[in-house]
Amino acid sequence: METLTHAAVLARLGYALSDPTRSTVLLTLAQGAAYPSDLAETLAVSRQSMSNHLSCLRGCGLVVAVPAGRRTRYELADAKLGHALTDLLGVVLAVDPDCCAPDGRLLA
Repeated sequence: METLTHAAVLARLGYALSDPTRSTVLLTLAQGAAYPSDLAETLAVSRQSMSNHLSCLRGCGLVVAVPAGRRTRYELADAKLGHALTDLLGVVLAVDPDCCAPDGRLLA
């Protein structure tokens, strides 16, 4: 296991949040643990796509896989992450519409 600096932790979180599906997965898991198939259905993505997103989030250290019988459920790696996400949702941003699209992508 690797211990990261504060900047590296924020960079991983930023990378994870840069994708709308991963952001929604994190927000969903902030409400409680879930199974990949349920997440895929809720977010209307394929199971393979969900598997890829969960793999990314695991690799970033943001979620953990918990064996539950023959299935595996996912939860946030640290409860503080759920609190941080809730706090982030309360931030009000003044954005330049010429800089970013409504979904957050940078405009060329």
